[in-house]
This record gives sequence, structure tokens and C-alpha cells, in this order.
Amino acid sequence: MQPPPETRRDAAENAQWSRPECQVWTGTLLLGTCLLYCARVTMPVCTVAMSQDFGWNKKEAGIVLSSFFWGYCLTQVVGGHLGDRIGGEKVILLSASTWGSITMATPLLAHLGSAHLVSMVFSRVLIGLLQGVYFPALTSLLSQRVRESERAFTYSTVGAGSQFGTLVTGVVGSLLLDWCGWQSVFYFSGGLTLLWVCYVYRYLLNEKDLILALGVLAQGLPVARPSRVPWRQLFRKPSVWAAVCSQLSSACSFFILLSWLPTFFKETFPHSKGWVFNVVPWLVAIPASLFSGFLSDHLISHGYGTITVRKSMQVGRPF
Repeated sequence: MQPPPETRRDAAENAQWSRPECQVWTGTLLLGTCLLYCARVTMPVCTVAMSQDFGWNKKEAGIVLSSFFWGYCLTQVVGGHLGDRIGGEKVILLSASTWGSITMATPLLAHLGSAHLVSMVFSRVLIGLLQGVYFPALTSLLSQRVRESERAFTYSTVGAGSQFGTLVTGVVGSLLLDWCGWQSVFYFSGGLTLLWVCYVYRYLLNEKDLILALGVLAQGLPVARPSRVPWRQLFRKPSVWAAVCSQLSSACSFFILLSWLPTFFKETFPHSKGWVFNVVPWLVAIPASLFSGFLSDHLISHGYGTITVRKSMQVGRPF
């Protein structure tokens, strides 16, 4: 007796990738993560120049930089939920198409009226909302499609795109900032994101599945029976709160550096080249991120407990 069509369809959608498929998607998602951070770092790189153009003081510049996280923190759980319901790759594609468009339109939004600060805060909050779904949806996607023995290395490889993206914007963005003005940096990062979206849509995703996902989002209907998560039991466990506190601490330190390092170096070393101080801090992070994933899989395959390995990696977690 065969299972019902819904069960067969769900099983097909959640089937693990073959090795060639995994390699293609790993490279594609690595580039997607790179472009995610290209768009995210664009504002910190351009803050000094925009402050000069619009007359922002430190407080106003800080409001613009921090406004991204007002939106970013609100869609983390939503991103994981949508990834489980409609597929992480679809969530990533839909969000990337929107944040890429907004990033590319940022110079236009900045000059729509006299309220430059308001328009920039609004656009950054919106980009934060859209980018907040990326990593939860990515985690959902890789947990379903990648073999357990290869997940740590795959995730760390894809996650290394964050350092690559910071590096790319640090180099190219700093040069564009000097040669063509801050507007060109937004055009560059937003345009590359939209090109990536076109590639994924054209070659890697089924058009019918994407249309179905859009219909589900428009109607607000689940495509699968929702699972009952024991939230009360989870939040009573010390290990859950330890993970929350660990992520909170690392995120605070990382994003403070990410947001304010360009301004600090520009003011402290005004005659230095921007591409130098926007690049050097992230060079070490790329090999460290790749090595941590390889080391995690190696330790687990040699009998070390997954929890022990995760704790060790978290203690020495490279940015």
C-alpha cells in the first residue's frame, strides 16, 4: 500500500541532496550569505560620508546603524517557522529579492524628501526584518537536505560567506566610496544580490513551487500539519538559556565591531586607506570559520559527543 500523495510530496521535498546537488547549493548559499553581508555592511562603510552629506551627528548616525537590528531581531523565529513550512530556499529567495531591491533603492530613498534620517531608519528597519529570516531558514534547509555527518562543515562553509561579504564590501565598497561616492556602494551590493536572485530562480528552483509558496504566504495557510513544540519545557531547560546567552553575547560584540569599526578607523586614522581597515580584521575569520566546521565534523566522526563539540566550538567561536 502506497502512502498518500501528500506524504510522498512532503518526503520528496525534504529528501536529502545528492553530493553534486549539495555542492551546487553549498556554493550558491555561500554566495548568498556573502551578498547578505555585502548589503548589511554597506551602511557602516558609508556612514561617515552620509553623515557629512546630511549633517548627522554621532547620535543620529548611531540611530541609523542600530535601526537595522530593530527589525532583525523580530523575524528570527518567523524565518525558522516559514523555512519549515514552505522550504528554506524559497524563504531565502523571496527575502533576498526584497532586501536587494531596497538596498539598491537606498540612494533614491535618501533624497526623496528633507527627512533623510527618517527615511534611512525606515529602510534599515525593513532590511533588518527581511534579512532576519535568512539564517533560521538556512538552518532549516540544511538540517533537512544535508547528511548529518556533513552538516557542520557545510554550515560553516556557507557561514564563511559573512566574512567574504564583509571583505568584498570592505575592499570594493571603500574604493567605490572614494571614486564614485557612497551611492555607488548601495547600487553595487543591491545589484549583485538581484543578479544572484535571478540565477537561483532561473536554475535551481521550481517555478511552480515558488508560486505555491507565494500563495501560501498570501493566504496565511500552512502547507503541512503544524508540529506541537513544547515551548514551556524548552524554556525551563538551563541549556536553552545558556545557548541564548551565548548567542546574545557573541552577537553583541560582533555587530558592534561590524557597525562601528569603519567609523572608528576613519576618525582615528583619517589619512589611512579605507580598503585597508575595512579588510584586515576579516581576513583571519575566513580560514578560522572553515577550519572550525572541518574540526567539528572530524571530532564527531571520531566518537566525541555532538554537545561536547558544540560547547567547545562556542567557547572558541571565531567571528
